[in-house]
Amino acid sequence: MPKRSGALTVLYGVTLFASASLLFWVQPMMAKMLLPLLGGTPAVWNTCMLFFQAMLLAGYAYALAVSKWLTLGGQVVVHALVLLSTALTFPILISAEAVRSVPREGDPSLWLLWSLLTTVGLPFFAVSTNGPLLQKWFAETREASARDPYFLYAASNAGSLLSLLSYPLLVEPKLTLGWQSRLWSLGYALLLLLLAACAFAALRRRAKRAGSELRAGAFAAGESRDRVTRTETNSPREADDAAEVENPGDAEVENPGDAEAESLSWRRRLRWVALAFVPSSLMLGVTTYFSTDIASLPLLWVVPLSLYLLTLVFAFARRQIFKPRTLARVLPGVTLIFALVYLSGATQPVWLLIFSHLFFFVVAAMACHAQLAADRPGVRHLAEFYLLLSVGGVLGGLFNALVAPTLFNTTLEYPLVIVLACLLLPRSDADAGAARDTPRERWLDAGIPAGVALLTLMLALAVSRFKFDWVQSLALVVGVPLIISYLFKNRPVRFALALGAVMIGSGFHVNLNRRTLLAERNFFGTLRVTEDAGDRMHWLYHGTTIHGRQSLALDRHCEPLSYYHREGPLGQVFKTFDAKLANANVAIVGLGTGATAAYTRAGQSWTFYEINPAVVSIARDPALFTYLSYCAAAPVEVSLGDARLQLQNAPPAHYTLIVLDAFSSDAIPMHLMTVEALDLYLSKLAPGGLVVFHISNRSLDLHPVVADLARARSLVCLGFDDTARNQPGGKEPSQWVVMARRAEDVQTLATDPRWQTLEGRPERPVWTDDFSNIITIFKWR
Repeated sequence: MPKRSGALTVLYGVTLFASASLLFWVQPMMAKMLLPLLGGTPAVWNTCMLFFQAMLLAGYAYALAVSKWLTLGGQVVVHALVLLSTALTFPILISAEAVRSVPREGDPSLWLLWSLLTTVGLPFFAVSTNGPLLQKWFAETREASARDPYFLYAASNAGSLLSLLSYPLLVEPKLTLGWQSRLWSLGYALLLLLLAACAFAALRRRAKRAGSELRAGAFAAGESRDRVTRTETNSPREADDAAEVENPGDAEVENPGDAEAESLSWRRRLRWVALAFVPSSLMLGVTTYFSTDIASLPLLWVVPLSLYLLTLVFAFARRQIFKPRTLARVLPGVTLIFALVYLSGATQPVWLLIFSHLFFFVVAAMACHAQLAADRPGVRHLAEFYLLLSVGGVLGGLFNALVAPTLFNTTLEYPLVIVLACLLLPRSDADAGAARDTPRERWLDAGIPAGVALLTLMLALAVSRFKFDWVQSLALVVGVPLIISYLFKNRPVRFALALGAVMIGSGFHVNLNRRTLLAERNFFGTLRVTEDAGDRMHWLYHGTTIHGRQSLALDRHCEPLSYYHREGPLGQVFKTFDAKLANANVAIVGLGTGATAAYTRAGQSWTFYEINPAVVSIARDPALFTYLSYCAAAPVEVSLGDARLQLQNAPPAHYTLIVLDAFSSDAIPMHLMTVEALDLYLSKLAPGGLVVFHISNRSLDLHPVVADLARARSLVCLGFDDTARNQPGGKEPSQWVVMARRAEDVQTLATDPRWQTLEGRPERPVWTDDFSNIITIFKWR
């Protein structure tokens, strides 16, 4: 019997592992299919996560409904119909109709959600129902380990984790998206066989138990006539044996949570939702940070999601490694250090920033999930518990993907949820026994954070007046108030509100010497235009990165600045280009402030390709930037939409110069740097024309990528790294690469020693729409 019991546990564990693997394999696969259609923006993954969380919620609701209203046999029949009907939708691929329907204007979130629903909605829903339903079936088997089946939740998360990690490391580099879809369909077929075995085992156990209960009932009826006599004549031991036969089910001890009619209060339910909300929102916040400042691609998507699942594995494991009380003591200190890094606005070193974001996220998620595991109910409420956890996850995705971009013009949701994570901490044992609900304590919970906010503002004013350096300013304006806040770590409300007060006050310090003219946020990111009275310039920021500037001085207002100044690499390219091909068609991918329009010449025709309508509005507003309005000497057209999709509409060999200058904050959309993208550029490039890449990046060294692209198509490739820092007059260092079909097309540049030949290496695989390897080009220093 123990051997068979162990086999049943293994069967259910393997099935849940396989189901979760398929569930989390399809997520990055679908996002990768859709990413190029929407310009590679980080919001694609966040919106995909919202959809997947919503479908997971629907799956849990389905599991709760069928397990509550149907018998085990009815559950098996209904679930089989759902699973088999899903197989009719395979393979999972983006249709040509969906590609043609990509919106060129407005927020594409609804289009993205609809595309996900019609492409992968039913398969994802069907697989998502397996987790809670299989655990319910396993509990029905009355196995010894079925008394507390939550360990299967950890097995499921382990499958999810393995699938996520294997996708960017094994699946994505080796398989095209078409083959990935076919293999997923094969895995689904194998999952159906495992589910059939689980259903058969559960039904067989139920049938055996029903037979035992019938035999016991018949025996009890036959013996009822002489019960009194037997009770009087039998010994106490014999009487106990008779009672055990009469009630055979009592010999098995079920989960303590089910032994009594455990009631769930709404306060307890709401706390479950909140504890699930925080890790979900934080995960998307960290992912947005990575995708915005590094790159938007599966490897950087799955790292936060994998860590999220890892915290669930540890929290719901049979043996608790991290206790909730221990995590509650650690989190305030970790938050203090992370807040100092976050509020500093630092952008280097990248590895340290990544580590700080991930470390805080892991500790915060672990603290929330450990509290959930410690407060989990019995098997009777298992499906509802998972449903409420899914509700919290969906609300986190909804908040980050749709609500926050509508309510806030900056990424305010990230610091807000950091504060909420601290607010949900359990009170220390010593503080819990103290007078915690007196009017005085409640007043202090609000009054002390207000005092911390006032102190932060005063320190910000003092630092501005006395001209401290950056380190001294950070220590005074942020460090001192954070240390004061830490003194209240044993009272979550007081500590969390004080932390929020420091964040608000430090934001005032950052904007003290620079006036914000416009702050806007949409699906494609956050934009901010500021005016610096000191150097009399307007600055454009996308996320944390400068995307251009313009002088307010009348004698310089048409001078291209920032990365586009005339003494820099791009200035050299246009000088050469104008000397050879003055009357030509020019394509610029990425608008920014419109600074490159200052290079236009009479007789030319320019087309800017820009995916973000907010950027177009900013560049066309003369109150902000005037490059397009007053500085263009040739007709300038703006084509709204993803560059790869819109360039397909251009005539063959139409452009003599194509400049790739598309960025999302500091991240370059990777689908614009693949061999398929280069083939598109070359098909639109006239004989003797040039393709120019702007590859400046704080985190990635893109020289090998473009060099390998040039080698793959036998192109001449030159690179110019302008590394001079602190250049006067609003000029920024930058890195540019030029490709041409013939050496004579770039002969003038080649004679300049600043332009170096870049040669690809044949042993390195070239980047494609199906493959990219970011690890090898990451700047670890």
